[in-house]
Amino acid sequence: MQKNPQVDLKSIAYDAMVKYGFEPYFSKATLTEVQLIAEERIEPWPQGTRDLRPLLWSSIDNIDSMDLDQIEYCEPGKNGEILIKIAIADVDYFVHKDSHTDRHASHNGTSVYTGIETFPMLPDPLSKGISSLLPGPDHLAMVIEYAVMPGGTFMPGNIYRAVVSNKAKLIYEEIGDWLEGKTGVPESVRSVPGLKEQIQLQNSAAQRLKQHRREQGALDLGTLEASAVVSQGEVLDLVVQDQNMARCLIEEFMVAANGTTVAFLNKSAMPMIQRIVRTPKNWEGIRMTAAQYREKLPKAPDTRALAKFLIKRRKVDPERFPDLSLTIVKLMGPGEYVPLIPGEPPIGHFALAVTDYTHGTAPNRRYVDLIIQRIVKSVLDNQKNPYTNVELRELTAWLTGREKGSKKVERFMQKAAAAVLLQGKIGQLFEGLVTGASEKGTYVRILSPPVEGRVVQGSRGLYVGQKVRVRLLRTDPYQGNIDFDCTGKIK
Repeated sequence: MQKNPQVDLKSIAYDAMVKYGFEPYFSKATLTEVQLIAEERIEPWPQGTRDLRPLLWSSIDNIDSMDLDQIEYCEPGKNGEILIKIAIADVDYFVHKDSHTDRHASHNGTSVYTGIETFPMLPDPLSKGISSLLPGPDHLAMVIEYAVMPGGTFMPGNIYRAVVSNKAKLIYEEIGDWLEGKTGVPESVRSVPGLKEQIQLQNSAAQRLKQHRREQGALDLGTLEASAVVSQGEVLDLVVQDQNMARCLIEEFMVAANGTTVAFLNKSAMPMIQRIVRTPKNWEGIRMTAAQYREKLPKAPDTRALAKFLIKRRKVDPERFPDLSLTIVKLMGPGEYVPLIPGEPPIGHFALAVTDYTHGTAPNRRYVDLIIQRIVKSVLDNQKNPYTNVELRELTAWLTGREKGSKKVERFMQKAAAAVLLQGKIGQLFEGLVTGASEKGTYVRILSPPVEGRVVQGSRGLYVGQKVRVRLLRTDPYQGNIDFDCTGKIK
């Protein structure tokens, strides 16, 4: 438990937001604007809107998520394919380009989840209410259709406006445990007629998609991201989010939905934003990392060969795999947003093993997705693109930076929360793994709780992946620092 009640993690979170250039507060003009939005009605529906409320829509998300961006529905096709519908919240219907709310969203670029305090891109009455696809009221949405073939490829379909109704808000952990055979059918599924069969069919489609992407070389990465468990201002624990079958289901569905969106816009020769991870410039560094495990990768970047290496290492040494994953992620380089102008070749997403990819399925949480939604609607309405090529280039550069900034805030707050959690354990011994050893410093991730800190004493001779025993020397929540003394190596 938190030993120092004077540590105000919420204040630290607000300071971190400001430090990295975010606006943690909404202006009075924005809040007034959202209050007026709340009084709007979605009737009459926009022209061309389909009534899909009778379908058995459901969502799968975190237990505390209220800003639901998408819901899913599927049905079997005639020749073994599975027909998928993904409904995306029509945020643009409420948030108009260049409004006060839009300008705040474009500045921050994304919701920031610190584990201590959430800083939403849009005010809560909007993102957790009006534009969220929560069960209960009818919602305006943009529906993306595609078909998953027996071999795992998907055929892009149409995109159109619809009114939908979420029949069940499901939780990742409950659905994942059920799909993996750890538990029986959850009450949230049993209580809705037909939902059991619906989720099982969705899972079948997701497994097809996953298997095909793996064959194409999609990377099986698994970095550790620990979230703080906080109660009444006290940090009780740090927990690691498991990548279970339910999370896999949503991930696969969204990858295909984003690919369908790119195909739709390409067909209309419409400039857009693509999400990319470039072919690694430091492929030699990745080859050297593999060589440490007596594995040989080709001289030229090869995502399939790297994927096979990672799958093998996960099976052989799951304990060290998160740290290997993090090393590979750093060597590959970060994801970026770049404009895709008709006639220019797409760059592709090296880690996902896909060529045509964007972000368009989370407009409550990411500004890029709201931009994509507006461009899609301009095609449906036979209007010109609401963004010029110059605007798209400026926005992609800005929003790439905003994403990097949000990750810095989140990582800093993970360290701050960990420092608070460990305050009462000064002098205690922990087992850990060396995660970094260079001129910049030597770092160790202790196993329980999963916290990384710097080795300030006894670091001589340590190497990445080595098991060690460390003593906690000091913590500083305000700087996000945790210092260890290495007392010995574990064979």
